[in-house]
Amino acid sequence: MIDIGRINTLTALRQTSVGFFLGDLTDRKSQDFSNDILLPNKYVPDTLAVDDDIDVFVYTDSEDRPIATTLTPAIQRNEFAALQVVSVTSAGAFLDWGLEKDLLVPHREQAWPMEVGTWYVVFMYLDETTNRLVASSKVNRFLDPDVSDLFVGEEVQLLAYELTDLGVNVIINNRYRGLVYANEIFRTVRPGDPLIGYIKNIRDDGRVDVSLQRAGFENVEPNARRILAMLKAENGFLPLTDNTSPEAIYAALEMSKKTFKKAIGTLYRERKILIEDKGIRLV
Repeated sequence: MIDIGRINTLTALRQTSVGFFLGDLTDRKSQDFSNDILLPNKYVPDTLAVDDDIDVFVYTDSEDRPIATTLTPAIQRNEFAALQVVSVTSAGAFLDWGLEKDLLVPHREQAWPMEVGTWYVVFMYLDETTNRLVASSKVNRFLDPDVSDLFVGEEVQLLAYELTDLGVNVIINNRYRGLVYANEIFRTVRPGDPLIGYIKNIRDDGRVDVSLQRAGFENVEPNARRILAMLKAENGFLPLTDNTSPEAIYAALEMSKKTFKKAIGTLYRERKILIEDKGIRLV
């Protein structure tokens, strides 16, 4: 079965003046060629021959006919991504997703009116009424409330999508909603930023707290090694102390002040560093 909005492995069935027609031989039960999909000449690799398999992205052209391309879009069906608005019309906003035909966000699917040049986190889906691929910036309704697959301490992929008074709402593993608290963020995070995070807490109501750093002792050892490496690179001294701001510590070491203090405590107990008034020194 050919999946519109996804990358498919299809077989080159025949060559014509306009390109190759591709099909899914595993799903072919007759000599019906009506579902074969055109790969236009401009996307046909020089080495492609009849009976070869090829990976292509399948979407619909300006006349709503399925068509294939060897280009890889910035988003696929049932995924989230940050895309930029390139135009706004009476039909809605159009996003650049790396293909010739821009991706439509109908007005009804805009959380707030979109503006040209601005980036938005959206979800792409197949509109069953029109059989067209469209996007929505109302991402919350596409997130899965069942977080039973997640576990505390797990490393996860994040996509920041919304700034709030509490912190930053993130999409976890392209599926779940999570929150990174503002007082645990030590660098600038904007909607659309991809991040690596760790599940910190899963509440009884299904809400998930996420940290951008590993929690507890597991985080100390790799950060202790990072501090040692930085000390060696800086001739054995770093001007960082308990009084250094969290922002300065993150800028220098990419770790929170709490993690920094735990790490230097470990190094001090192991007699690998000296803690001085103006910084830490390698023994």
